[in-house]
Amino acid sequence: MNPMRCIKIDKVTVNMCLGEGGQRLLNAENIMEKITGQKPVRTTAAKAKTFGIKKGEPIGCKVTLRKKKAEDFLKKAFETKDKKLYHQQFDEAGNFSFGIEEHTDFPEMEYDPNIGIFGMDVTVVLQRSGYRISKRRIQRRKIPESHRINKEDVITFIKEEFGVVAV
Repeated sequence: MNPMRCIKIDKVTVNMCLGEGGQRLLNAENIMEKITGQKPVRTTAAKAKTFGIKKGEPIGCKVTLRKKKAEDFLKKAFETKDKKLYHQQFDEAGNFSFGIEEHTDFPEMEYDPNIGIFGMDVTVVLQRSGYRISKRRIQRRKIPESHRINKEDVITFIKEEFGVVAV
């Protein structure tokens, strides 16, 4: 196969939005660090809500994983989902997202009544070699239609790479 046609993982973003700060946010950050092996970054409210949240107040945390860490995390995450994803979770640009309802689904995590249960959203961005031409500063170009990743490409990639079935 042509090496320029090979699909690879660009990044995996894991997000926990709690809607509040304080001790609950610290607990979520500790859990995310245990699961992903990387220190999370706090996310802040973009605008004031009616629920007593002010603009700029920390309300969640996220981690961006790349390369080997991203692959290892995805293997664990697909195990929690029984290696099944739905067709609606894939978009036409070659990305997919899914949610994990409870952090206790991961094998190394135990339930602690003092901490509670947290869910998380996982977003995976895929790309092919040569995608840099759309991001670079000088001589930026569009990616040709024949080189873009579509929904079918992504489904075959995760089936071959991780053994995940799209239902």
